[in-house]
Amino acid sequence: MADLKEARVPDIGGYDDVPVIEVLVAVGDTVDKDQGLVTLESDKATMEVPSPFAGVVKELKVKVGDTLSEGGVVAVIEAAGDAAQEAPAEAPAPAQPAAGAEKPAAPENRTAETTAKVEPVAVPGQRDNIARGDVIRSDDRVPTPARRLDADGLMPDKVPYASPAVRLFARELGVDLSRVQGSARGGRITKDDVQQFVKSAMAGGGAAVAGGGGLSLLPWPKVDFSKFGEVEVKPLSKIKKISGANLARNWAMIPHVTQHDDADVTGLEALRKALNKENEKSGAKLTMLAFLMKASVAALQKYPEFNASLDESGENLTLKKYFHIGFAADTPNGLVVPVVRDCDRKGVLEIAAETGELAAKAREGKLGPAQMSGGCFSISSLGGIGGTSFTPIVNAPEVAILGVSRASMKPVWNGKEFEPRLMLPLSLSYDHRVIDGAAAARFTAYLAQLLGDLRRALL
Repeated sequence: MADLKEARVPDIGGYDDVPVIEVLVAVGDTVDKDQGLVTLESDKATMEVPSPFAGVVKELKVKVGDTLSEGGVVAVIEAAGDAAQEAPAEAPAPAQPAAGAEKPAAPENRTAETTAKVEPVAVPGQRDNIARGDVIRSDDRVPTPARRLDADGLMPDKVPYASPAVRLFARELGVDLSRVQGSARGGRITKDDVQQFVKSAMAGGGAAVAGGGGLSLLPWPKVDFSKFGEVEVKPLSKIKKISGANLARNWAMIPHVTQHDDADVTGLEALRKALNKENEKSGAKLTMLAFLMKASVAALQKYPEFNASLDESGENLTLKKYFHIGFAADTPNGLVVPVVRDCDRKGVLEIAAETGELAAKAREGKLGPAQMSGGCFSISSLGGIGGTSFTPIVNAPEVAILGVSRASMKPVWNGKEFEPRLMLPLSLSYDHRVIDGAAAARFTAYLAQLLGDLRRALL
């Protein structure tokens, strides 16, 4: 009697309850040693569970959606070596019955290999040599036809056919891959397919997405935190609820990329301090933000695709001829973005005074809707707090946002020696549907040049 063995999950790096996303074999399939049986996908990697021995799959213990840990049983396999030991050394060829004679009944003790029904297989040079019912020994076994390379052939339970990188990309965008049609060979889903799906969902409007035809996320985990210790439940402020929904939409719908650069603001900081000293009696106070806004206008004028908005269809770009700059203001109730209008027509002293007034209103909760709308480009400055870089989220329908961290003294080579320079970290996040990486690099490089010498803005 053939020996049935269990194929178990080997050491998978300490992961537990890893979901099964693909079943690679079916009952009756012949498998080789180390051939993949199922595919598991953890939060960090996708891995196949190999068969520890060759043989025939007699029973599958899991299906797509089940979870497995180390030592879990995947399948029951009739090991090829044990079956071969029970089989006769060489099976005699059956006598050909006379025409019209009945085929003799199969003996009771025939092995699994000789009783298996063998269909003729199209193999060059062999088709004419194989007759229906002939016994095929293990040493001259005809290869089985290749499995179809489409989603139905590889994944009977219709698991989306995509690489781990594409699955991660889809999760970041909140896309249900089961709704995406793959365009690559065998129905494999690519990043372009996911992006096209998001574009189609946007073209269909928010109602279509909310109705489940587009982006769908897993249910939020429900946890009773009081079981683990003392807790306090505090409702979010109205501002955080509104901004949170907008941020979630922007992050899911906009393919973000962030370009980092450093600007030498040694001279600019010296100028800022000198101007503040000159205007000390008038009460005017210049901040680095005012210079950033003025320099951003010059960069937007040189690179107009950054001063634009993409429509819901994702097919038309509106280029703006005005320059309204928003800035992130930290308030006790949450983050708001007041907008300074027509920055191209105002000097840095006027911009600094207006940002101060708007920030004060924001902290007091007195900003009106008109003072937070119409922005072309936003700046989020954390320089007063700290940090070296970060990834700001684009404020739709804008296509870019500038993040600024704390400036610090660094040694910079001037061609002859290192000298201390005040370097300001810049982090530009942009909508990759509109802006290419090369354009973003040029924008930040030009902005850094302007901050290094604002006289360039006059050229």
